[in-house]
Amino acid sequence: MPRLPRSTTHRVRRGILAAVAVSTASALLGGCFAGSAADADDNSEDGGRIRVAMMQPPRSGLSPLSDDAFKLSRWSTAETLVRLDRDGDALPSLATSWRQQGRTWTFTLREGVTFHDGSPLTPASVVRSLTAAAASSPKPRILDGVDLTVRADSSRSVRVTTAQADPLVPQRLSSPQLSILAAKAYRGRTVDPVGAGTGPFVLVRADGTSSATLDRYDRYWGGRAKAPGIDVRYVPDGTARAAALRSDEADIVEAVPVSQAALLDRKLITEVPMPRTNTLYLNTERGAFRDPALRAAAREAVDARALVSGVYEGRADRAGGLLGPALPWAAKLRTAVRRTPAADPKGATITIGTFTDRAELPEVAQLLQQQLREAGFKVELDVREYTHIEADALAGKFDAFVLSRATVLDSGDPAAYLYSDFAGDGSFNISQLSDSAVDSALATAAATATGEARRKAVVTAEAAVLATDAAVPLLHERVIQGDAENVVGAAHDPRERELITVDTYVQ
Repeated sequence: MPRLPRSTTHRVRRGILAAVAVSTASALLGGCFAGSAADADDNSEDGGRIRVAMMQPPRSGLSPLSDDAFKLSRWSTAETLVRLDRDGDALPSLATSWRQQGRTWTFTLREGVTFHDGSPLTPASVVRSLTAAAASSPKPRILDGVDLTVRADSSRSVRVTTAQADPLVPQRLSSPQLSILAAKAYRGRTVDPVGAGTGPFVLVRADGTSSATLDRYDRYWGGRAKAPGIDVRYVPDGTARAAALRSDEADIVEAVPVSQAALLDRKLITEVPMPRTNTLYLNTERGAFRDPALRAAAREAVDARALVSGVYEGRADRAGGLLGPALPWAAKLRTAVRRTPAADPKGATITIGTFTDRAELPEVAQLLQQQLREAGFKVELDVREYTHIEADALAGKFDAFVLSRATVLDSGDPAAYLYSDFAGDGSFNISQLSDSAVDSALATAAATATGEARRKAVVTAEAAVLATDAAVPLLHERVIQGDAENVVGAAHDPRERELITVDTYVQ
C-alpha cells in the first residue's frame, strides 16, 4: 500500500479524531461540569459559572512557589505587588507605587485590600510571603542568582533589598510565584492557597489533580467580578480538551493542540504568537554531546522547516534564535554567531527525552529522531508524562531533551529565563551547561538597566549560549485558546498569566 502524503495523513487523522472526540471528552471530564453553567448564581446579572478545561494538573498541590502559581494567576485568585503591561513594564497591583535607592526598593501598599479569609493586607503579609519564596528550595526561577530580603518600612510600605543593585526588582515581583497570600497559607514547609488570595475569585476547593472550584469574592478591591465562579477540570489529553469545547462540556479551553485546531469552528479559537520556544537541549556534561563538534552535528541535522510545516501544520514560527517574534526587538538586534565545526557522528548513540503533556512534542521528537539518524546518530526516544520525567531531565539523564519553554513568563524580561536555563548555577539547566563566557554575558545582562542597553545585552547573552550549541532552538509556538461563543472577556495572554479576569463571564 503506498504511503500517504503527510498532509493527507493529517486530514485522515483529523477525521478519526473528530469521530471519537466527543465520547473521549465525556469520558475524561466525567460530568464534573454538570450543572455549573446552567445553574447560574442567582446574584449574577451576567451569566453562569465559567467551566475551564486546563492542560496540566498541579505539580505541587497548587503551591505558589512552583509553576502551579500560574494557575492561581490565570484564575485571578492570587495577586502580586505589581503586574506587567504588554511591553513588560511594571504597573501597580497590590502596590501602588515604588522607588529605588541603591540596592533597596520601597513599595507602597494599596489600602483597603483584604485576603479571602477576611484578614487585611499588611506589610507583615508581604514580608511573610516574599521571605518564604526567597528561602524556598528550589527558589522560584525569577529569584535565580538573586539574594533578596524584605522588611516592613512603615504601616503601609515594605523595603526590598538585594545583594547587588537590581534594575528588575519590580518586574521580578510581578511573577505569580511571588504572590502575596494570607498568613493561613503558610504551615511549616507547605503553602496552601485555598481561601488565602486577594483576587476577584476565591479558591474554595482543590481536588488534587482532577479539579478546582472558585467562587466570586465580593470584597475584592478591584470591583465585583462579572462571573459567579469558576469550575476547573484538568484534561491532559488534547483531543479531549478540544472535544469539550465542541460538545459544550467547557466554556474555555487552554492549549488547543495544533492537530485539533482545524476541527474547531474558526470563530472559537484565537491564535497568538507566544514568547515560548520549542528547543532541543543537548547535554554538555556527559555522553555524546559532551563533544562540541557532535553538538554542532546535531544542530546541522535539524530541519526546523519540516517541524513547522509537518507537526505544527504552519501554526508556528521557525526559530532564528532562542527569542522569537513575541519579542520583535530580538531579531533586529541579533547578529551572526560563530559556530563550532561539525564532526561525523559515526553512529554515536543518544537518547532523546520529552513528554506527552504537550501533544506536539512526541511528534517533534519522532521527526528529530529521523533527522538525526539520517545524519549518522543512533537515536532512542524516552517519552513520558511531564511529572514523571522532569526530575530525570534536570538531573542530566538524557543526551537530549525536547522542551517547550516560556522565555519571558516570569518577569517580562528574558534575562531571567536565560539565567535559569543556561547559567552554571541555573535552576533549570537541562543542558548541564557550565561556560564562563555564557555566565559573564548573563551577569552583564542582569546588571544592565532596563531599556535599549539591556535588550542589547540580552541578545549578546543569547549569542553566547547559541555559540555553545547547548540548545538548538527549533520553533516559536503560538498559543491556541478555545472560547465558546457565549464567553465574554476571556484574556488571550501570550505570557500565560491571565485567562479569566474580573470582566470575564458566560452569557
